[in-house]
Amino acid sequence: MQKIEGKQIYLRPITMEDTDRIVSWRNQDRVRHNFIYQKLFTKESHENWMHTQVETGHVVQFIICEKNNDRPVGSVYFRDIDHDNKKAEYGIFIGEADAAGRGIGSETARLAADYARDVLKLHKLMLRVFADNVGAVKSYQNAGFVQEACLKDEFLQNGVYRDMLLMAILFEENR
Repeated sequence: MQKIEGKQIYLRPITMEDTDRIVSWRNQDRVRHNFIYQKLFTKESHENWMHTQVETGHVVQFIICEKNNDRPVGSVYFRDIDHDNKKAEYGIFIGEADAAGRGIGSETARLAADYARDVLKLHKLMLRVFADNVGAVKSYQNAGFVQEACLKDEFLQNGVYRDMLLMAILFEENR
């Protein structure tokens, strides 16, 4: 895997050296609140993810870096890659709070969609997002994702039910 260049960011392959950063980012309340998996991350759980998912090719994961200073600000991944049906699930998070709200998520989603279409040769890239995560939904829409379903009261978190949207983008050229 090589670096993927954008306008304000680039994506580089994740390495084991990113473990402490990933654990720190994922354990922030701001980030964890928008994930289905709510438990705290540990170094051991992330290293297990790297060995059993990333290194085996079940997951392709990148670190999002700012171009102007090479600072890592988040992560993006493709999981449950199904080559037979040409589909995968997309996930992203911005770990650095000061990087949120600057269009990095939208740019990452566009770069990821291009990668899914052109490199992974997928026909469908889907994602799950909480309906109340309005900024993320807008970011995904800007990248071409459309809502396919709304699952009402899908997850109970801290005594509150949250709706889950299923969104996807189809690449007709990879039918």
